[in-house]
Amino acid sequence: MLTNKVAIVTGGARGIGAGIARVMSAQGARVALLDLDGVEAEKTAAGLPTPGIALACDVAAEADVARALAAAVERLGGLDVVVNNAGAGRGPFNASAAPSSAGGGPMDTLSAARWDEALAQNLRTTFLMTKAALPHLQARGGGAIVNIASIAGLVASPRLPAYAAAKAGVISLTKSLALEYARHDIRVNAICPGYLWTRAWDGLATAMKMTVPGYAGMEPRDIFLDAVKRGVPLGREQTPEDIGQLAAFLASDAARNITGQWIAVDGGITLRQSP
Repeated sequence: MLTNKVAIVTGGARGIGAGIARVMSAQGARVALLDLDGVEAEKTAAGLPTPGIALACDVAAEADVARALAAAVERLGGLDVVVNNAGAGRGPFNASAAPSSAGGGPMDTLSAARWDEALAQNLRTTFLMTKAALPHLQARGGGAIVNIASIAGLVASPRLPAYAAAKAGVISLTKSLALEYARHDIRVNAICPGYLWTRAWDGLATAMKMTVPGYAGMEPRDIFLDAVKRGVPLGREQTPEDIGQLAAFLASDAARNITGQWIAVDGGITLRQSP
């Protein structure tokens, strides 16, 4: 569905970003991976079905974004799709929201610095890349932006106030941009992932193994699968490729009349939080 399309995926070295890049590349897109870890991004780019490129970039730094974006457009010949995936998560487990998140802990113990860090990593990144990319998308006569939000932005997320606020901000920004740039035929949508086995979940499960007596004898992966069994109605984990399949669809001409929407890929987790 993406033959002859040029896509940028931020945070593309591993995890969800790498899964999105693999699916888009398999569907014909030429993909530029932007990530703080340039070495790992190079490895991921080298394994893509359609040849891609990798650029080391701090997507929370405006000058870095401008440099990397200019290089990607020059090397790939334009820009049609932007996937704002870069973000960071760490913090305590919360069964009603994202399993691991920046800005975790009770509100009265959350520092202003930690709050600012969470918003910079999970909302500022989307703002900076989108702002820089819009002129290039307009030059192509339109395009697609896919923002990776979180189910934490959809439901009440105690002990995750900063991360949840940032992801809710991504969803709100998605709607505003969709309306503002519809006249340029630029579509903007958001995806809200559920429970995925990532480095963040690995670290979280390791911490749970040390702090939750019932998990003391379990491996981190088994702890994660237990959380999936208890919390996901469909009873299975979500994968980076699950997110990639939806991102590729939303970026394709098959979704030409879909804009301003958020879609949860969570196996039904958020249904339990509905009124």
